[in-house]
This record gives sequence, C-alpha cells and structure tokens, in this order.
Amino acid sequence: MKEKLKEIQEKARKQIEEATGADSLNDIRVGFLGKKGELTAILKSMKDVAPEDRPAFGQMVNDVRSQIEQQLMQAKAAVEAKELESRLSFEKIDVTLPAKKNNIGHRHPNTIALEEVEKIFIGMGYEVVSGPEVEKDYYNFEALNIPADHPAKDEQDTFYITKDILLRTQTSGVQVRVMESKKPPIRMIAPGRVFRSDEVDATHSPSFHQIEGMIIDKGVTLADLKGTLAEFARRMFGEDTKVKFRPHHFPFTEPSAEMDVSCFKCKGKGCRFCKGEGWIEILGCGMVHPKVLKMSGIDPDVYSGFAFGIGLERIALLKYEIDDMRLLYENDVRFLSQF
Repeated sequence: MKEKLKEIQEKARKQIEEATGADSLNDIRVGFLGKKGELTAILKSMKDVAPEDRPAFGQMVNDVRSQIEQQLMQAKAAVEAKELESRLSFEKIDVTLPAKKNNIGHRHPNTIALEEVEKIFIGMGYEVVSGPEVEKDYYNFEALNIPADHPAKDEQDTFYITKDILLRTQTSGVQVRVMESKKPPIRMIAPGRVFRSDEVDATHSPSFHQIEGMIIDKGVTLADLKGTLAEFARRMFGEDTKVKFRPHHFPFTEPSAEMDVSCFKCKGKGCRFCKGEGWIEILGCGMVHPKVLKMSGIDPDVYSGFAFGIGLERIALLKYEIDDMRLLYENDVRFLSQF
C-alpha cells in the first residue's frame, strides 16, 4: 500500500507539471481526489488493512492528499498568472484616447418652469405647501362655494372614487386646508397634479398640474392682486411684459378676472404665437369670496384676500414655445434634451 501511494503521488506530480491550463488541472483533481479517483479507491481498501495498522495507513493517505492538493493549488496560481500576463499583453489601453462621455439627465421642462414660479413667489414671502391628490368632495367643491347642484361641478368632469372621495380637479382645496389650520396672515402657493376627464390632444390632458396661490390678511385689496400678478408676469416673461385683466366668474372669488400678458414673442404686435391678438391668457384670479373665508373659519369682516390659479403646463408651453402639450409626457429624448 505504501508503494502504491508513492506511485499515485509521483503520477499526480508529473501530470500536474505537464498540465497546460485550468481545465486539465481540474481533470487531474477529479482523477485523483474525486469520488471515483485513485486516492479515493485506496481509502476504500482500508477494510483489508489490519486494524492496528489503519491509523498509520490513514495518515499516509491524508499526507498524499495534502501534497497533491498543494501542488494543484500552486499549479493553478501559476496558470492564472500566466493567463493574466498573456491577456494584459493583448489588452493594452491607449491613455491618449478621449474618454467616454456620460449621458447625464436633467430637469424636465415642467420642473424648470415650476422652480422658476416658486422662486418668484418665495421671493415675495410666499410659502410652498402641498395637499392630497385623492381629495374629499367637501374640500374640492363645497368649501370653495360650489354646492352639489352648482353647474361648475358638472363642467369639471371629475373622476369620482366614491360619492364623497375623488381625484382633485384643482389644488384650491389645499387653500381651504391651510385656512382651516392656520390663522392669518397667510401667504402660500400650492403646486400639484390635478385630474379631469378630458380627451388627450395638443392642449388637454386628463392629468396636468396647477399652481394655486393665495394671500389672506387685513386690508388686502384688488390693487394688491393686480400688483402682485403684474410683478410675477414681469419676472417670468420679461421686464417689458404688460398685463390685462378681463372680468370673469369663479364661484370661489368675487370679483373674478382672467389675466392676459402681452405676447413676449411679438411684443404685442400680433403673431402666430398669440394668434394675432398680441395678448395671451395666462391665469384666473380674484378676491376670495367672503363665504369661502367664513366656511374656513376666517371672519370676512376682518380679513380679505386674493387667490389665483396658474396652469403649469401652460407656463411651460408659452415660455419654451412648445405647440403640443403631449410632448411634455411622451418622454422623447430628442425633445427633452433641448432643455
């Protein structure tokens, strides 16, 4: 048995020395140390050895196994080093080649427009607040002076979840929540996503964004409203921008108006962008209705205020001269990379 073990050890050594790669070394390992290997077969014959000789015999087998494993490990390390050296000799790197450019993302045009609007109003002392997109009917309609039988409720094409829960059609509900939880003076804007059952086309979408603004304090007048929005228009569209207010009706403001800005493309002369009128409608506004103040726990005899609502997509479309709202949501990299 001792001679047989020496034979196996010498045979393994020669084969390891002649091995040409990792695959042949693995074959040698299986051939000698595997379940059906030569050394394993020797161990199985231990039953034929006298009991008093078995410990010594077992130790001899383990010594041979350890030597073969060590030789295999050294040979494997040598083969790997040789393969690495060979690979490095072919895989040369030319450090003078220009580096690959990383395509870094950037802000969406809606986000750019929103941050600019927020910056303007924060500079005027306004606070940016948010509210739930899944809203109660009370905050979306009733608290804004739009009762169940009001025609404006039908005009909004609302997505109802239950009779009393809906996807908000405007961010004005955030104003009510702020008035209920905070005492005047209040200065706030509430940007956010809103939902209406509209067909998708160049100017409409069932999901879009609004920015509602409101101020509540003592002695707030229509002149404050006009001055604030005129300043916003100048900062947003240019210092020479003019504004025009047209009478309108909103249930939650009285009096109400829509505000136009002079076309910043043709400076009011008339062009394709403003459809030859020289003016572009930009937002709705008005003095907060006394009933809305009263329902929110604010005394209309002491406090007054104004509110306004701006369509964020409309701002982005006008500012960046985009003629189709769908471009903002189709994720076309060719379009988005322009911003």
